[in-house]
Amino acid sequence: MIKRRNSPFSFSAEDFDESVDSFGAFDPFHSDSSSRDAASADDGKQAEGEDAASEEARPPLELDLTDHFLIAMPSMLDPIFGGTVVYLCEHNHNGALGVVINKPTDMTMDVLFDRINLKLEIRPDTPDAMPELYRRPVMFGGPVQVERGFVLHSTSEKYSSTLQVTDEVALTTSKDVLEAVAHGDGPQRVLVTLGCSGWSPGQLEGEIGRNGWLTVKADPSIIFELPVEERFTAALALLGIDPVMLSGDAGRA
Repeated sequence: MIKRRNSPFSFSAEDFDESVDSFGAFDPFHSDSSSRDAASADDGKQAEGEDAASEEARPPLELDLTDHFLIAMPSMLDPIFGGTVVYLCEHNHNGALGVVINKPTDMTMDVLFDRINLKLEIRPDTPDAMPELYRRPVMFGGPVQVERGFVLHSTSEKYSSTLQVTDEVALTTSKDVLEAVAHGDGPQRVLVTLGCSGWSPGQLEGEIGRNGWLTVKADPSIIFELPVEERFTAALALLGIDPVMLSGDAGRA
């Protein structure tokens, strides 16, 4: 179940709304991203308890791809997902949620900090002296809630709106993680995306069955350490596949 947490940050300061519940203001499993009706606090707690009980009563998924890479096959002609690698942060009976890790936008981290009114603790005199972390591109994470920010990071600290994916990787949607990065005491391994990718129940499994995706257990070093242009090839290499071996008619690995 996608957890409801508070305060997702926006990529424009004027849109930042401390009152919005993380993951609660939109449905990550549907591309129309329509806002959910606001409920009272008591009703919300009751519904959340019922959801949790219902989730526990369900049998485990036959295929749980949490902490896996989805690698787009040549048959994936979708202009959004063609040639992408998606890191899946959660996969359960309600669907799947992830972020694209190899589709950069034209925005870098230092520009993002300016957009959301965060002051860098150390401001270099020249662009060339800017720390490498601040010069990294912000990724296009997917077509769901493209005005919202999602931060994959190492898990040295806990933040107010964090989904723990593994012992090594977490997904945070609250602004405090970027405040820590700007101040110089945040996680060293950080990837920021604009938007996320969501699938409704059974949708991802259907796409995999139609040879739209290859799947493989994720390697955090590909997410955080490799240049963007090397991530697709590196993800394929985890399966022992060279990109030239792929064709639009290839079967499942």
